[in-house]
Amino acid sequence: MTRKAYSAERITVTFDPGRCIHARECVRGLPGVFDAGKRPWVQPDNAHPDTVAQVVTRCPTGALQFRREDGGGQESPPRENVVIVAEDGPLYVRGDVELRDHAGTTLLEDTRLALCRCGESRNKPFCDNSHRGSGFRDAGALDDSPHEEGGSVAGRLVINTTVNGPLFLKGGFEIHDARGEASRNMARAALCRCGGSSTRPFCDGSHASWGWRDD
Repeated sequence: MTRKAYSAERITVTFDPGRCIHARECVRGLPGVFDAGKRPWVQPDNAHPDTVAQVVTRCPTGALQFRREDGGGQESPPRENVVIVAEDGPLYVRGDVELRDHAGTTLLEDTRLALCRCGESRNKPFCDNSHRGSGFRDAGALDDSPHEEGGSVAGRLVINTTVNGPLFLKGGFEIHDARGEASRNMARAALCRCGGSSTRPFCDGSHASWGWRDD
């Protein structure tokens, strides 16, 4: 979906409505700039560009981005790649991320993503809040099954989608449970996106046994 641009003299904010799941970090953080009751709903002239940029980076999905027009600092990837498993919700990814399709073609490079794990999103691999209506339930825990320990969690994290299958992650990252009580340092993983795995957030092959489909 084409990004909408909201330009001011010193900063431009862009918005991809297809990736927005209404986390409301922008509205809570800077209501004078982000107000769904106004048109345009983004008015970046209403605050200092440093403040606008800071609040934009709180958007967990990457729906909001910014571009400085005054020579100010642009957004740079975090020093560490982190995946958070949300309770009853998506995978939140922050880092130096490259998302690829099943053929290895780069779909986008970003620092913030929310990826579907309920299997029902109409905008796969991105979350579109379908988990709320589908009855998807998962505590966002990490089990204690054996896994390959990773090293550095810096550098490029590549996420490959697959046809009718999981997300394959390659590159150092930390994965955290929903409560912030457990984490793993990993170098690679296959993460469930059909919603049916018994070892969520990790894939156990359930997508094949019950015929989940996504191309």
